[in-house]
Amino acid sequence: MLSEQSAATVRATLPAVGAHLGEITERFYAGMFAARPELLRDLFNRGNQAAGTQRQALAGSIAAFATHLLDHPDRRPDVMLSRIAHKHASLGVTPDQYAIVHEHLFAAIAGVLGEAVTPEVAAAWDEVYWLMANALVAIEKRLYEEAGDPGWRQWEVVERATETDDVVTFRLRPVDGGPVPGFRAGQYVSVRVELPDGARQIRQYSLTGAPGSAERQITVKRVNGDGSAPDGEVSHHLHTHARAGSVLELSAPYGDLVLDGAADTPLLLASAGIGVTPIVAMLAQLAETGHRAPVTVVHGDRSPAAHALRADHLAYAGKLPEGSVHFWYEADAGESGRTGLVDLAGVDVPAGTRAYLCGPLPFMRTVRAQLIEKGVAPADIHYEVFGPDLWLAQEGQA
Repeated sequence: MLSEQSAATVRATLPAVGAHLGEITERFYAGMFAARPELLRDLFNRGNQAAGTQRQALAGSIAAFATHLLDHPDRRPDVMLSRIAHKHASLGVTPDQYAIVHEHLFAAIAGVLGEAVTPEVAAAWDEVYWLMANALVAIEKRLYEEAGDPGWRQWEVVERATETDDVVTFRLRPVDGGPVPGFRAGQYVSVRVELPDGARQIRQYSLTGAPGSAERQITVKRVNGDGSAPDGEVSHHLHTHARAGSVLELSAPYGDLVLDGAADTPLLLASAGIGVTPIVAMLAQLAETGHRAPVTVVHGDRSPAAHALRADHLAYAGKLPEGSVHFWYEADAGESGRTGLVDLAGVDVPAGTRAYLCGPLPFMRTVRAQLIEKGVAPADIHYEVFGPDLWLAQEGQA
């Protein structure tokens, strides 16, 4: 994929570029948003920008892609590219925006590395960028075609249900009364709202209803900030303003964390906190299709009262002939589960299990390590990160 001359240059300069990626991406976003403020206002997540997580994710993806080109020159990192492309498609990213990114990213590289960016170095990293960008454009084009490229569509809230103190479920129908395309369990939609300052911010929320429904259902946790990140602008807006009769803008469904495998494949579905949302949709599909093989359901939360969609979690799992449920709660478990953090030491994991994980990064790292110890193949462990993929970022910068 990468020319021999460029590969040699990238290999020689990757340590220096990698060491400065944080500074490069910070300068890149600052320069791009100064020149194109509408991108921050209406496309990029302002909360992730404030917290710095988007910069980490971008740096990680660049490093991971470049490293893959060097280590595996005969194949493309399609798993990584697919994850990025699904997120981009849900935002409505267009091919011309890659040229904007290129302009400001390479200005940032030159600004940080100075004279080290010779014409040869610039040409080599330019090749890396366009290999990645063109691959993403091609994947996103296919995703748009598969979705029928509907763009943004208006949906009316027909019901709002309180799940916990900070989690609400919205049931929605299309305002135009048209058909509701299907989706695959585990996918998400983007929701775009106009905030008081006029910004039209976008966030992704997992679809929590059963595939095949004539409606859409999303479950939204109110994100409360801390010292490292602000409150969630869109989640607070939805909790405060969205009621029955409200109209929201939704994208088509996207996302690559979807059930795969035959009906006789053992599955393990592990979640923590609001990571339960795609897992509940998966369980709904498995219950509807009558999955015959063992399904091990694992969840960790603060308490039973904080466990969003707990009734659905239990109900769908209870419909599976070979389903088993293992809940852990940090406090007040009572008879509802085990007290403490999720620990698979005493959980039977059948041979040939495919696992799907969703939750905070430390939780998923721990569960993944325990599954591998139990003999689950790494290729059979799939995960979803809400927000920028910092798992990828950390691996790319390791």
